[in-house]
Amino acid sequence: MLKKIEHIGIAVKNLNNSNELFKKLFGKEHYKVEAVASEGVSTSFFMLGETKIELLEATNDNSAIAKFIEKKGEGIHHIAYEVDNLDEEMVRLKQEGFELINLKPKDGADNKRICFLHPKTTNGVLVELCEEKK
Repeated sequence: MLKKIEHIGIAVKNLNNSNELFKKLFGKEHYKVEAVASEGVSTSFFMLGETKIELLEATNDNSAIAKFIEKKGEGIHHIAYEVDNLDEEMVRLKQEGFELINLKPKDGADNKRICFLHPKTTNGVLVELCEEKK
């Protein structure tokens, strides 16, 4: 079961410049910067109440973020939801007719196991499911 919005992912061209921009907007510093080599991104996280904002910068031209920015420009890339049991949720959502981009959970940023749902089955929104690594 989806519990809450875990974070909103925003694709950016330059992480350092965007960190400064969002620092001014939120009135606070980011709390973490992390590279996720398997996804070809560097990430930065801001905490707003119970929700995180994740900035994502491509580290190579073949990453999903690089392709997203090339096609659509900077902006909201995905909405991530927290789940208690990622494996069970993947089975449930597949049975409900959602298309999983990842057939197996992957390691993501901020100590999470993740899976993405294809936007063609979620009204054009890229949905990420997140489970805290145990």
